[in-house]
Amino acid sequence: MGLQAFYGDAQALFGIDFALAPGEVVAIIGSNGAGKSTFLKALTGLVKAPPEAIRFDGEPIGGLAPGEIARRGIALVPEGRRLFPSLSVEENLLMGANARRPGTWTLERVYTLFPILRDKRHAPATSLSGGQQQMVAIGRALMSNPRVLLCDELSLGLAPIVIREIYAALPSITAEGMTLVVVEQDVAMACQVAERVVCLQEGRVSLQGRSQDLTREQISRAYFGL
Repeated sequence: MGLQAFYGDAQALFGIDFALAPGEVVAIIGSNGAGKSTFLKALTGLVKAPPEAIRFDGEPIGGLAPGEIARRGIALVPEGRRLFPSLSVEENLLMGANARRPGTWTLERVYTLFPILRDKRHAPATSLSGGQQQMVAIGRALMSNPRVLLCDELSLGLAPIVIREIYAALPSITAEGMTLVVVEQDVAMACQVAERVVCLQEGRVSLQGRSQDLTREQISRAYFGL
């Protein structure tokens, strides 16, 4: 799709070509400033893009409002979680249902996926631990019943045991064919959970391929631009 993106006069993405197959799990890796978050923001309308630069179901969606993109079936779990501090856990989750898309993801199903949230449902969302807040952010996105779920830096700042718990939930999320894109700093984790890995370096794709086919040396060269 040759996606380009700008912040003012500064160009952040340089002709990104990227395609997703239904039900695929893809990890996007790269160092800080590589363009990973900008890429996800462009896909969800938070960074403007030309209409034809992004297509979903054969239709151009580049530059559409974030709410319209969510209604079409693309949801984002943002870096830093971005929960509403004045709302409870349950109220934050219900915000995700504003897209009004039909589907199987309900409050009850989110609570089954992350049982601790049921116990904390009336607590202010930002009073929870970092890992629990990440669960709320994932649950909020799932409540929109997306076809494509984009997760930005799921493990950032979390303890290893919490990271394992969150990643252990991913197979339940994708079991019914949902497409998943995960931006991840932990390269080993990315290769473990994803069928395909895409490495960005300075706003360009420096490497992509099946996780099982990529060597550590190839990934290191692409990651650091060596």
